[in-house]
Amino acid sequence: METSKAKVLSGLIWKFAERISAQVVTFVVSIILGRLLMPDDYGLISVVTMFITFANCIVTNGFGSSLIQKKDSDNLDFSTVLYFQFGFSLVLYGILFVSAPLIAKFFGRGYDLLVPVLRVLGVRIPLTAINNVQQAYVGKKMIFRKFFLSTIVGTVVSAVVGIYMAYAGYGVWALVGQYLTNTFISTIILAFTIRWRPELKFSWSRLGELFRYGWKLLVAGIISETYTELRKGVIGKLYTSADLAYFDRGMQIPNIIVTNINTTISNVLFPAISNAQNNIADVKAIMRRSIRMSSYIMCPMMFGLAVVAEPLILFLLTDKWLPCVPYLQIYCISYCFEPIQTANLQAIKAVGRSDIFLKLEIIKKLSYTIILVAVMFHSVDAIAYSLLLNTLIAVLVNTSPNKKLIGYSFRELLADMAPGILLSAVMAVVVFLEGMLLPFSALPEMIIQAATGAVLYLVLSVVFRVESFSYLLNTVKEMIPLKKKS
Repeated sequence: METSKAKVLSGLIWKFAERISAQVVTFVVSIILGRLLMPDDYGLISVVTMFITFANCIVTNGFGSSLIQKKDSDNLDFSTVLYFQFGFSLVLYGILFVSAPLIAKFFGRGYDLLVPVLRVLGVRIPLTAINNVQQAYVGKKMIFRKFFLSTIVGTVVSAVVGIYMAYAGYGVWALVGQYLTNTFISTIILAFTIRWRPELKFSWSRLGELFRYGWKLLVAGIISETYTELRKGVIGKLYTSADLAYFDRGMQIPNIIVTNINTTISNVLFPAISNAQNNIADVKAIMRRSIRMSSYIMCPMMFGLAVVAEPLILFLLTDKWLPCVPYLQIYCISYCFEPIQTANLQAIKAVGRSDIFLKLEIIKKLSYTIILVAVMFHSVDAIAYSLLLNTLIAVLVNTSPNKKLIGYSFRELLADMAPGILLSAVMAVVVFLEGMLLPFSALPEMIIQAATGAVLYLVLSVVFRVESFSYLLNTVKEMIPLKKKS
């Protein structure tokens, strides 16, 4: 168990380092580009990525998880999935290429550049098909250190490309250049760092075996992405591209934090639980630890970000982006519960119950769609507030099966989440009141509020002897021995 614990801990450290480094660079670039480009440029890209993300979901969802979940997956399995996904991705790109004029016609005025942008940025689809298998190999072997170099190089190079093109006046093409370069560079670097090479072999029987587990995850992924992109499509069609840009920008800043933590948890937790799937006690212990730590770390970040949202946007992006502030605050509340849902779903997947995973996705997205239809003609604000109701539904639905599967009750879940939520709520109230009294401009106000919030949260953690705080300190102490062993 010690070796397993060391592997999980090492994986979490390297994966988090990779995500936080990449997202810091991405965040800085998004600020620069946000100042140089107009909201309409981001609105156009949001529509384009809606279709590309959906295509990527069809290509990659299911097989990567199948390769990790299968105990004895070998090079033939990985090679087979690579060839199938790459071939299928080319077919989907061809469909997207031909359909681009019809898509532009559907969205109408304000989307004149959609056809060429969609056709160029769509090249990410076959690149992502390759990258997905590489990531599955890293996850299976739990060699997350290998991700670090590819992600950092890809992020930095793409940042340089995007900023240069924006300063040179390329407009929306600066975003296209940034996204394409990032995917291309990271895929190439990862190909050398993991030293995995596919065989010139293909097995339909192996593909069928993997598909029997993965098809349910594929369908679940398609359902999930359909709803997510449908929401964007509704805003893009019924409202303006600027409205869509504000909505997306409100999501972007909290999403940077959530991505760092949530991606780390899901990429490390799934293989870790898959390896322990025959021991229910170990599965429950890993999952509970994940939920305690993610709640303790995520909640103060999201509560604090919601409180300082307005001065943050004013300082980083200027007043032209102020309409995104309420969306940012709504996303902060919703994202507080994202890692908790992730941990529950990863446990369900890892113990081999992809059928339950699919059922949950159908229930959730059917509920979300009914709510979206009910509010979509009212306003973009109504669509945004509906996310909070979606979050409540997701928490209830995602957590329900694990009481039977691993003996993890909803009462235990609330107990694991409570310290992070309660301390964060107290911190947020104090910081909010402080902000009302401060006579400073955006930057000094934000710095003082952030410092107050951080100190108060740590003091409360010590006073109330929060277990996650003690565990986090011990984890930091263990980092140095782990590095020496490696």
